[in-house]
Amino acid sequence: MAEQTMLWRRLDVPGHDACALRRIASGWRLEGTALFALDVHPCHLTYEVECDMDWSGRSARVRGWIGRQSIDLLIVSRPGSRWEMDGVEHPIVAGCLDVDLSFTPATNFFALRRLALNVGDHAQAPAAWLSFPELQLERLEQRYERVTHDAYDYRAPSVDYAETLRMSPTGFVTHYPGLWELEILE
Repeated sequence: MAEQTMLWRRLDVPGHDACALRRIASGWRLEGTALFALDVHPCHLTYEVECDMDWSGRSARVRGWIGRQSIDLLIVSRPGSRWEMDGVEHPIVAGCLDVDLSFTPATNFFALRRLALNVGDHAQAPAAWLSFPELQLERLEQRYERVTHDAYDYRAPSVDYAETLRMSPTGFVTHYPGLWELEILE
């Protein structure tokens, strides 16, 4: 049974993302589907992201298609916070505790839960980031500062993004300026 389900609407292109958070024996799993347009190509991406009981990332699976191109990727955390994609180690993301899928707002959830910041606190949270549409595993430097009980100033300098994210009481993004807006949270 899902602990929580949500539906987001994309703001920059036509599209939606539906996701469910489930408790599993070894931690947590997000399962979702993102449907949106990339230029003139329809995209359909399903994802499963797992983390341990402390909210640190363990794996991500992405399947689907971008236009006529099929996608099937597996990202796995190895001991020592090393990350592999499709069996190939990516040293550039070594030391990252979170996996972040750039095409969905769902994956910010794990970092926010793991950090558990109080109002006025801030933290760096670099992530093993799956860029889109390149589908490359990159290091994404991120900074979160909790400014109110439901808002975080978020900075990701390498992608030139700096905005205030609005959050639900459980930690899901409800407003991701310019990118996503929550429609349903259950």
